[in-house]
Amino acid sequence: MINIPKGTKDILPQESYKWHYVENIIRELSHVYGLSEIRTPTFEHTELFLRGVGDTTDIVNKEMYTFTDKGDRSITLKPEGTAGVARAYVENGLGSFPQPIKMYYITSVFRYEKPQTGRLREHHQFGVEIFGSDNPLADVEVISIASFFFKKLGIEGLTLKINNIGCKKCRQNYNNALKEYLMGNIEDLCPICKSRINKNPLRILDCKELSCKKVIENAPICTDFLCPECKEHKEKVERGLNSLSIEYVNDPYLVRGLDYYTGTVFEFVSEKIGAQGTVCGGGRYNDLVEEVGGKATPAVGFGLGIERLLLLMETMGVLLKEKEISEVFILPQNDLFQNECLKMVSYLRENKISAENDISGRSFKAQLKYANKIGFKYLIVIGETELDSGIFSLKNMTNGEIIELNKKGLVDFFRR
Repeated sequence: MINIPKGTKDILPQESYKWHYVENIIRELSHVYGLSEIRTPTFEHTELFLRGVGDTTDIVNKEMYTFTDKGDRSITLKPEGTAGVARAYVENGLGSFPQPIKMYYITSVFRYEKPQTGRLREHHQFGVEIFGSDNPLADVEVISIASFFFKKLGIEGLTLKINNIGCKKCRQNYNNALKEYLMGNIEDLCPICKSRINKNPLRILDCKELSCKKVIENAPICTDFLCPECKEHKEKVERGLNSLSIEYVNDPYLVRGLDYYTGTVFEFVSEKIGAQGTVCGGGRYNDLVEEVGGKATPAVGFGLGIERLLLLMETMGVLLKEKEISEVFILPQNDLFQNECLKMVSYLRENKISAENDISGRSFKAQLKYANKIGFKYLIVIGETELDSGIFSLKNMTNGEIIELNKKGLVDFFRR
């Protein structure tokens, strides 16, 4: 037997309704917020992620699925969604359209990492990206989309953490102060963080090693080094969240794991899905479009893993809409009426009514047993009497009630 690759998972027919439920809410929410869907390729040129995500990140250093194609080009399965959207924004001239451009996506992403609860080597991501606005209201809108999404799903108890990690102008001063502090505590850092001090000291704030966490407890705070513009931006974001009654916690050591973030960063965190408790993360990436070859364009967004989201919902006991069963099962009184069943099923389907008939050659008794086992809501038996009269007995499989209806009456009944 050929087994599924490690770190991947089949979404089976009996589980897919959960995904449909979440995806339908995503699409409804996106419509309400004026977001349009964007779909980018599953793979991109490797250079996109080297330039956009950053060569000091774990994603680029350890986790990318990279290969050389038949044209001797380096290709990478996308490890996250934002860089591809930024490339599409530049390549397709979206900057010439009225700004801001508000987009969302549901996509597969690929990371070669140790599989863990709620995180696979192929997982699925819901992301929101807004390009073309540097106004703090865009940050507030992105955060409010995520907040409302969780509310719509019935997820409670999440903690929203926010921070501002500064722009190019003020980040350097903070990096210098942080580097000086870390050099004085270098012996207590893990080997990876020792190598990060000169390349990107900010990444050390995100390390999960206990020794590094202890060092970080007394590290300089980035908000103490913000320039007046970044400080004002941070304050306006907070006022906007306050006006929407979205509760948050200022976390001065919060950074994101990707190099393209600037200014606002945020995470929605839960304590109910293990040590890796981030359910959703995002922020500003005002330099990304320029990094991938476009004109300087402000941008803000977030991404969340759908597998982790479903795990959280299951852990919290959040009720999902149940799998929908076809409305009605049509069966023939005997083999002579099979084609009449086909006609009735086709008629109902043409009228957008979910109907099924037996396609396995079961006996009448076996068909009844099958209908009960699957859980069809209604049953119709077609025989000579029904064809002569044009009246069909619709049986409610829950309470046994029978209603006599003609074909048009059946359509009206299911549409009511």
